[in-house]
Amino acid sequence: MLERGVKKLPESAIEKQRFEVPKVKGHLEGNKTIISNFSQIVDTLRRKPEHFIKFLLRELATPGDVRGESLMLKRKISASKVNEKIQKYTDEFVLCPECGKPDTQIIKEKDVSYLKCMACGAKHPIKSFMN
Repeated sequence: MLERGVKKLPESAIEKQRFEVPKVKGHLEGNKTIISNFSQIVDTLRRKPEHFIKFLLRELATPGDVRGESLMLKRKISASKVNEKIQKYTDEFVLCPECGKPDTQIIKEKDVSYLKCMACGAKHPIKSFMN
C-alpha cells in the first residue's frame, strides 16, 4: 500500500528539497570582496560562524573578517568560487552522508569530531581543523 501511495504522489513532491543554501550576494570594493548575505548563509547552515569562517578563509587562501552582517575577504574572488567552497563545506560538515538531510550537529567526543544526524541517527567522523 505504501508503494502505491508513493507512486501516486506528484513527481515534484518526491524530488523537492527543503534545504537550499543561499547563493552569495555581494560586491567588489577595490581589492576586497564583500559578501553581504554572510549571516543568512551561516543561519541556513546552522553552524558556528567561527567554524564556517575558518574553513572558508582557509579554502580561499585569503584573510578576512566579519563586519556586521557581512564578510570581507581581502582579495578579489569570484562569486562562483565562493559558492563552490560553501557547497564543499555543506557536503562535508552539514549534510548527512547516509540520508542527505541537513539535520545534523557537530559533536566532539574525546579528540574526534563527529557529524551526528538527528534525522536518521547516523554518526560519521569528520576532519577537524579547529585546533
